[in-house]
Amino acid sequence: MIESLLVANRGEIARRIIRTARRLGVRAIAVHSEADADLPFVAEADEAVCVGPANPAQSYRNVEGILAAAKSTGAQAIHPGYGFLSENADFARTVESSGLVWVGPGADAITAMGDKINARNLMAAAGVPVAPGTTEPAADLAAAVAAAAEIGYPVMVKAAAGGGGMGMGVATDEAALTTEYEKVRTFAERMFGDGSVLIERYFPRVRHVEVQILGLADGRVVALGERECSVQRRNQKLVEESPSPAVSPELRERFLAAAVRAGEAVGYRNAGTVECLLDPATGEFFFLEMNTRLQVEHPVTELVYGVDLVEEQLRVAAGLAPTFDPDALAPRGHAIELRVNAEDPKRFLPGPGVIRTWVEPAGEGVRVDSGYAADNTVTPFYDSLMAKLIVSGATRAEAIEQARAAVAGFEIAGPKNNLPFFAELLENAEFLSGDYDTGIVSRMR
Repeated sequence: MIESLLVANRGEIARRIIRTARRLGVRAIAVHSEADADLPFVAEADEAVCVGPANPAQSYRNVEGILAAAKSTGAQAIHPGYGFLSENADFARTVESSGLVWVGPGADAITAMGDKINARNLMAAAGVPVAPGTTEPAADLAAAVAAAAEIGYPVMVKAAAGGGGMGMGVATDEAALTTEYEKVRTFAERMFGDGSVLIERYFPRVRHVEVQILGLADGRVVALGERECSVQRRNQKLVEESPSPAVSPELRERFLAAAVRAGEAVGYRNAGTVECLLDPATGEFFFLEMNTRLQVEHPVTELVYGVDLVEEQLRVAAGLAPTFDPDALAPRGHAIELRVNAEDPKRFLPGPGVIRTWVEPAGEGVRVDSGYAADNTVTPFYDSLMAKLIVSGATRAEAIEQARAAVAGFEIAGPKNNLPFFAELLENAEFLSGDYDTGIVSRMR
């Protein structure tokens, strides 16, 4: 096992990785910005190094500073968490060329999946279903218009280098496409340094279902079930659950087999997620993207499958066998995750501030992965995620009851928070039925 681990991230995911590292007897090293010096993950690490000011480009994306911290602390490995440098192939290569262990997939797999058009083409060649769309970037508006005419409106206009729900727009006709193409292209150039745009069929009613994969040290790729991620605002997830209430045993087999093929197509190692769109009317599903990292919503898989995915990541990186039998994976019960954000529960606009009260719910079937505590400040410099509230039960109905009680027992004062939204969602007839799609939040508003 790795003996010392630098966590190149912040907040709840840094704290969560540190927790597993310390349980395994691995020395945990945190890096942090000046703005995060008082957060729990810094205090809980065995050692912590400040790598720059609040601006992520000068701290959590500061490659030279992070590598210098690894060297000065004697770190053996680097875990990137999610976001920041986690899907940066150049960083992964630099880590390994520096003689450190990279806790994640190989740089080639990150590169292959980082470009959405290249990823689509690779998946299609591997026999993974992909939605009708362009096989190369739409070089200009005329090419986009021609592609949309062939695919049929409505279409999704997407940044080829994008991710996390960013750099996307829907066009219902040529006039809308003219606006969305330029908007997405400009945004992609600014955010990702790559203005390439792809055009795909847009499904007005669709579910977002993803599969957790793990590429083992012996070369096998295994799938640890699916997660339903259709409760979203601005194409970004708010609630995830496993198993999906929309997936039958027969459909599950097809989902998992396709996800394994996707991983095998790029020689995948370590944890990753194959994201798909599911058409509830036909039962067809299509590859959306592969996230070459640990997902925010990984805890629901952990609870349903009884594994610690961070531990499995460390074992793969160290060349060790998994703690579980890959041939005897079986889900038990149901789990739901609610992303507790510092944001207005109506319009979902950020609302940072000083936390005056922070009381987490507790009890059997309740887990809280938090990045903050009372008297901490939620600053405007980073994502608004404060904590993940994860509940589990023998059935979906039991998990929902647990969620209601946990939401009611979670006390936060200071920054705005979206707990009132979750209280509303957990009484919503559409959500309770399990027959919902990515439009559920907009219908609630």
